[in-house]
Amino acid sequence: MDITLASALDQAAAIRSGAISAIELLDATIDRYERFNPVLNAVVVERIDEARVRAGEADAAFAAGESWGPLHGIPMTIKEAWVWMGTPSTSGHPHLADWRPEKNDEAVQRLLDAGAVIYGKTNLPVSMADWQTFNPVYGTTSNPWNPDLTPGGSSGGAAAALASGMTALELGSDIGASIRNPAHFCGVFGHKPTFGIVPIAGHGAPGDPTTLDIGVGGPMARTAADLRMGLDIVAGAGGLDAVGWRLDLPEPRWQRPDQIRAAVMLVSPCVVQDDELTDQLAATIESLASLGVQIDDAARPDIDLERSHEIYLALLRAATGTGYPEDALPEQRTQADRFAAGARDYRAVIGRGVTLSHWEWAAFHREREHERLAWAAFFEDYDLLLCPTAASAATPHDQEGERPDRTITVNGTQQPATDQLFWAGYSCGVYLPGTVAPAGLTRSGLPCGLQIVAPHLRDYESIAFAGIMERELGGYQAPPGYG
Repeated sequence: MDITLASALDQAAAIRSGAISAIELLDATIDRYERFNPVLNAVVVERIDEARVRAGEADAAFAAGESWGPLHGIPMTIKEAWVWMGTPSTSGHPHLADWRPEKNDEAVQRLLDAGAVIYGKTNLPVSMADWQTFNPVYGTTSNPWNPDLTPGGSSGGAAAALASGMTALELGSDIGASIRNPAHFCGVFGHKPTFGIVPIAGHGAPGDPTTLDIGVGGPMARTAADLRMGLDIVAGAGGLDAVGWRLDLPEPRWQRPDQIRAAVMLVSPCVVQDDELTDQLAATIESLASLGVQIDDAARPDIDLERSHEIYLALLRAATGTGYPEDALPEQRTQADRFAAGARDYRAVIGRGVTLSHWEWAAFHREREHERLAWAAFFEDYDLLLCPTAASAATPHDQEGERPDRTITVNGTQQPATDQLFWAGYSCGVYLPGTVAPAGLTRSGLPCGLQIVAPHLRDYESIAFAGIMERELGGYQAPPGYG
């Protein structure tokens, strides 16, 4: 196998064994970057010269018997919004193009402390607010499976870089499937952690010390084992909490497929879903059942799906709306008035969320807390819930107009692109961990991923289940032309 398509764990083992040096591994990775990035535009900021210096230092340290950690000498990239000292962190906004941070985000520093050789940053949509990846600063990123398709978003550059072998590990972020959707669209692994376990204060908001509600940071990779390693590196109390709080995630409560009780929900009345995707996921569920996984396709948490989705959208838009400039608020109040009058298009939904009073927000939050207790009760009887990540496989690039106006083709009909947020928020809105694992190809030959939802702080269980899928059913496969 091409070393650049090996897992980060295998690359680290190759360095430790002396089979390859950190410099040689970086050179092989940069060779793929130079060959494939002009087509994909996944890596949009590069610090290759600095990376070569660090890789040389890694080799010297290894020769002296020193180990920097589990990522010693491993080349990797991170999503552009993460603050990496001395590099742009624009989230696609031209007015931030010249800003250079003087300190790393905590999660980025943890990767460096573990020995990573970060050589670049990957593309994202403006404000990380789309399931496509394009912006006026860096342009458009394409899907390695088909350059006419989007890699997803907002961690779209990350997923494209992983699928094409330009990195073995990535650091993404997720508030509306921004890790999970690109992993699904590009056929790689992604993990959205339990809310709060990975420090993310200020992510995408230069100089802002706050943590955005619902938003999380997490690993993306080509193997489940790399997800576990990546999570172990970046997770843990940060900021003021680091003085006393300690994270101790529990190990999985099961070891074999036949010990796992999994609820399955492959369709929802809240969103129209592509039949090809549903069929492929159903075939995956059948294969899991044949391994002994105890499948229940009727079990559900005791929550109202439509109300749950409404709560998620209100709290999502309240969270992301905190970044709106003051002069944008009058228009949002106008849209909120439309919502109050009965409009339910996405602009009205945004306006209502952005302009919620604290009393109104607290009422939604209270409902969310009741939902979290309902999920906890559900997980007393079931270990996991298996569901789609989105309502379709990767879609064509569409940059006309604004996101609320765009549609995607589902079963020959046009459906609002924003409807796909249902599968994003079903677990994300209540802070639960979710892992996306490759689940084969649709009849049209596009990758798809199964979303594995685990109980609160049971992150290792959804990752371990992804590992079972990888081992028994097959995991990442290189896109045509990238193997």
